[in-house]
Amino acid sequence: MIVETRGKLIKAAREAFASKGFADSSMDELTAQAGLTRGALYHHFGDKKGLLKAVIAQIDGEMMARLAAILANAPTAWNGFVDESVAYIMMATEPEIQRIMLLDGPAALGDPSQWQMQNACISSTQRSLEKLMEEGTIREVDALATSRLVNGALLSAALWIAHADDPQAVSKQAVDSFVVLVEGLLLKR
Repeated sequence: MIVETRGKLIKAAREAFASKGFADSSMDELTAQAGLTRGALYHHFGDKKGLLKAVIAQIDGEMMARLAAILANAPTAWNGFVDESVAYIMMATEPEIQRIMLLDGPAALGDPSQWQMQNACISSTQRSLEKLMEEGTIREVDALATSRLVNGALLSAALWIAHADDPQAVSKQAVDSFVVLVEGLLLKR
């Protein structure tokens, strides 16, 4: 029952936040759409921001799964690293991700680089860099520092795209520049 109630509220909120935005989504409309009361929302999430955090966690989990599949299916570790990074940049052009994760999320919850889920992204990037160093693909670097820099670049690019008048054009610029940037890590070009 708890999982079902939480699921209904997250589904209703996700739909509302994607179509109307966080600020313009009414808690009364969200709970009515879910067939629940405001009390259920408060009980499970504390408030509207708590519900937004849950929606962001769900979307982030889906994004991570998509990126993990790209990494797992790449022909080489280097291709996986680059393809996963490019895919993250391109996700910033998707309306739901753009609005909830990159526009409303930071406006309501603050700097996304401080969100707890960023640690998982940094750890994943660090593992990729360590593997690339072990196989002799990239130069020896401080894997943690470099993973933080790479993730900072990716997040900054995603935010730039989300705020752009022409997200498609900006995403192409971001991808092209990102690839040039990370190719500097290669031992042999």
